[in-house]
Amino acid sequence: MKARSLLRPPRTVRRAAPAALAAALLVCVPLGRYAAPHPPERTVAAPWTPPGGPHPLGTDVLGRDVLSRVLAGGTQLLTVSLLAAAAAVVCGTALGLAAGWTGGRTSRAVRALSDLLLAVPALVLALVLATALPGSAAVVVAAVLAGAPLTARVVATQCAHLRDSGHVHAAVERGERTPAVLLHEVLPALRRLVAADAGLRLVTALQIAATLAVLGLGPRPPAPDWALMLSENLPGAALNPSALLAPAVPLALCAWAFAAAARSVARTPEETA
Repeated sequence: MKARSLLRPPRTVRRAAPAALAAALLVCVPLGRYAAPHPPERTVAAPWTPPGGPHPLGTDVLGRDVLSRVLAGGTQLLTVSLLAAAAAVVCGTALGLAAGWTGGRTSRAVRALSDLLLAVPALVLALVLATALPGSAAVVVAAVLAGAPLTARVVATQCAHLRDSGHVHAAVERGERTPAVLLHEVLPALRRLVAADAGLRLVTALQIAATLAVLGLGPRPPAPDWALMLSENLPGAALNPSALLAPAVPLALCAWAFAAAARSVARTPEETA
């Protein structure tokens, strides 16, 4: 038991590792374009060239360097997903605070709206929106409609409990206005919950953005994009599997890192012991 405990990383390291990985991805992915050995849109060899020589991951359907396109391919996907997740969290938190603080009709209206929006799958919303909006806008709107109701429900429940807490009562007795009480007393107490929810909203937005891109409703060729690369290189998977696997790995890694970071933030110290 003692030897096993010595090999086990400290609790603080285990809690910080997922968030550190997610932060590293957010920093490194936009810088990947500058490390690409070739321009990502340039044809450098024959199509479906196997890995080797100057092309460690081979080439794709048009003979472009796969490594260069992977290094340059995540910026737009993550940018759109971050915007969509931020919009969903802000809208959901605002609705949840209003419903949890006032209760009554406002709470029932928010719950009814949540039930209505949650009855429609997120991808169905995204596909319908993509017929009328650009791909990026469809991702943002779909992420808000699909994610904000979940955020609002969780925040409203916790806000209703905090409304009866001592420090909130003290702020009200001091004569502080409701927006100030929510901003300075209630919201700081919900920071762990909101941060954890933001990670889940980011994963949802990433899934929506990737799905629309694979279906041809996102970035247009020849733009380097991980999801677009999946649909472009699927016919040549037998000739150069790296052209298909290379963009799938960072896409899956980002989704896992964000989900793991959200779980780590949501855990209490007792749960990570």
